[in-house]
This record gives sequence, structure tokens and C-alpha cells, in this order.
Amino acid sequence: MSNDMVEVVIDSIRVSLMSQQRIVILREVNAERYLPIWIGIYEAESITIALQEVEVARPLTHDLLKNIFQEMNAQVVRVEVVALRDDTFYGNIVAEVNGRTMEIDSRPSDALALAVRAHVPILVSSSVMDLAGIIPEADMQEEGELEGEEIESPERLSVFQDFLERLEDEEEGVEDEDEDEDDVE
Repeated sequence: MSNDMVEVVIDSIRVSLMSQQRIVILREVNAERYLPIWIGIYEAESITIALQEVEVARPLTHDLLKNIFQEMNAQVVRVEVVALRDDTFYGNIVAEVNGRTMEIDSRPSDALALAVRAHVPILVSSSVMDLAGIIPEADMQEEGELEGEEIESPERLSVFQDFLERLEDEEEGVEDEDEDEDDVE
């Protein structure tokens, strides 16, 4: 892993109550910094099925992708979220084939669905984490919500409740998002 990448894990998948859109929440390993990424409904379902190790009768698209890599003697090494441009995240699937490392352009949601199945690390560019990452307590204090208060675990609100409410408020003005891209609003 290079110094300009940080390892993350899938913390959760959230559903916007207003629009039914999905958000995958990535959490930095050994830190309380999170990266929310809008994803499509089908990709969210695919990630959830793999995380919960649900058996399906026939391979889903991301199972097929994993099977193709295996049949071609290619090993998925890691997946990456490498950039954020114009509110769109960009990713890579990094694989090794015959001693050659290949970086395959991918939507982060598809890369994540494959990573869960292949049990490989998920890396995010430090610049992306610095730009779009969220540190919950710091973000809440910046908004003046917790000044002078101790955060007690039992009373603590969901880390992303305020974040999701802000997104839902912003969504009311957004029309027809392209579901083929992983967007952040």
C-alpha cells in the first residue's frame, strides 16, 4: 500500500428515506473518519448479500465478475477509490495476471461489490478522504451542536443522522440523477 492511500472497510449501507437512494459508508481502518458514497440500489443489494454471506441460486453480476477473474487465472489484489471529480467518485480494480499488475477502471460501487466477494483490501486516496471524508464528532462540533457537552455512547445519535438529513434536504432540489455514476450530493 502506498503512502497516499488509506485502508477502509465497509461500515454500513444506508437508505435515504426520502428518495430510497443508497449510500455506502466506508470507515478508515484504525480511525473515526468516514467516506459516504452514493451508490445504486442494485449495487447496494449486491454488497449487502455478499457481506451477509447470503447464498443465491445463480451468480449475480459481481459473482460472475469474480468467477471470470478466477477462470482467467487473474487475482484481484485490491480495489481503490482514486479520485473525486465533479461530485463523481472514480475507482480501480487492481489485479495481477501472469505477473503483470493491471488497473481496471471501475465505479467504486462495483469495485466494492467485488472486494467483498474476493476478500481483498479497499483503499481510498488520501486526497479523496481529505476532500470528502467526515469525522463525526468534529463535524458536529463545527456546527455548534455539542458545545460544552460530553458525548455519551447511550445517548449519542447515529453518526450519520445529521449528515443524511442534510442530504435529504439537498435532494429535494435534485432531479433525475444518473444511476450509472457514483455521485455525492
